[in-house]
Amino acid sequence: MAIAGTTSDRGQSLGEIGVVRSDGSSSPIPEATLTRLPVYMRGLVEVAEDGVTTVSSRQLADLAGVNAAKVRKDLSHLGAHGKRGVGYDVNRLLTEISGALGGSVTPVVIVGAGNLGRALSRYDGFMAGGFPVVALIDSDRSLEGRMISGVPVTHVDEMDAVVAATGCQLGIVATPAHAAQEAVDRLVAAGLRSVLNFAPAVVSVPSEVQLRKVDLATELQILGYYEHVRISQEATGQAVG
Repeated sequence: MAIAGTTSDRGQSLGEIGVVRSDGSSSPIPEATLTRLPVYMRGLVEVAEDGVTTVSSRQLADLAGVNAAKVRKDLSHLGAHGKRGVGYDVNRLLTEISGALGGSVTPVVIVGAGNLGRALSRYDGFMAGGFPVVALIDSDRSLEGRMISGVPVTHVDEMDAVVAATGCQLGIVATPAHAAQEAVDRLVAAGLRSVLNFAPAVVSVPSEVQLRKVDLATELQILGYYEHVRISQEATGQAVG
C-alpha cells in the first residue's frame, strides 16, 4: 500500500500525467495545467451560452484569472493553437478540453451520507462537469433506502453490487476521519481506480489507484496564517508610524 502524496507513490509522478487527447493520441500534461483546464472549460461554457464563437487567449486568461501566455502554453499541451487575430474556436476548444479530461460522463459514488456527503450530492457542478452522483453509501442502517438528492442511500455492505449496477467510475469519500481508510479500501475492492477524499485523514491506496485529497480545514488554516501575517504587518506598520 502506498501513502497518498504528491510524487510517484501512486505509480507515476503527479508532475506529468498521461492524458488522452480528443483525437485519441496521448501525451504527458503537467498537473498544474490539468488543474486549470476545468477553469478554462467553465469560462468557455459561459461565453458559448452568450453566443460567442471565438475567444482570444487574453479573454480566456481574464476568465480564468491567469495570464495569456500561460493559457497559450496550457492549451498547446492539447495540440490546440489559436489563429492570430482571431483566437480559438470556442466549440472546438471545449471539445478538446473535454476530451483531455475524459470526454464522457463519469458516474460518481459518494461514501458517507452525513452533512458533507449530502451537501456534495446536491452540488450542481458535478452534473454540469459530467460527474453525476448515481449512488450514496453509508454504514448507518437507519439511512438505508432514504432518498437524498434523488438518489437512494445504500448500506456499505452492498457497495460492490451498487458500483457494478450503476457503473460508477469515481468514488468520493465524505466520511468521518476514522472511517476514511475503510471507505477507500471498499471502493478499491469494488473496482474503482479514482478516489477523491474529503475526509480529514491520510489514507493509503495501491499504486494503480489515483487519489486526490480536498482538506477544507487545512485550506482554512493556511488562510488563517496569511490573515495573521497581514494583521501583524498592519500592527507593525502602525507602531512604526
